[in-house]
Amino acid sequence: MTTIALVDDDRNILTSVSIALESEGFDVRTYNDGASGLDGLTAAPPDLAVLDIKMPRMDGLELLRRLRQGSDLPVIFLTSKDDEIDELFGLKMGADDFIRKPFSQRLLVERIKAVLRRAQARANPDENVPAAKILERGSLSMDSERHTVTWKGLPVILTVTEFLILQSLAQRPGVVKSRNALMDAAYDDHVFVDDRTIDSHIKRLRKKFKDVDDDFEMIETLYGVGYRFRDE
Repeated sequence: MTTIALVDDDRNILTSVSIALESEGFDVRTYNDGASGLDGLTAAPPDLAVLDIKMPRMDGLELLRRLRQGSDLPVIFLTSKDDEIDELFGLKMGADDFIRKPFSQRLLVERIKAVLRRAQARANPDENVPAAKILERGSLSMDSERHTVTWKGLPVILTVTEFLILQSLAQRPGVVKSRNALMDAAYDDHVFVDDRTIDSHIKRLRKKFKDVDDDFEMIETLYGVGYRFRDE
């Protein structure tokens, strides 16, 4: 059974969302603050976590930052803020999606299913699409079944969305991919994101690779057009 963790200080949300998810066949664990959420998610990692941003003891952004130190767990943020500052911070830290409060439970359920499908696709590749299980481009190696990435033999931990964006670029080195093309590669049709979302994911990808190799310059920006993986 797929396990979803809910971390929110609003008990009404925990109760109502839990009921909605359990009716869809999910196993649900709830935590009412970031600190207890971190303990629970670390001790027994779920398949996906839904995090509120504003919480006592530890907010959602700090919780995600700590999770990302050693985990690519899919994460959806709940935010009640009107501006997009927290969303941009969250995307830079590796959030997979955002939903603004108030939200419909049906929307949340569909977004959860969409992120899970992207995560599960790596373990169940389409048999009708001929593709190597290991994608190698120079010093880059990507294993779609194990969802692992290495650069010059060193591991690079990516979220599901980051993995799909990099995979789309690396599959055709030298070919420019527009932001819309990268959105199509990383998101389901019913999930709508803007250009800044893709830009934030690209920035985070670059940072992660530069953390293991300061000379990493394989992802190029063509201003006004899109991005490409360099053809060495």
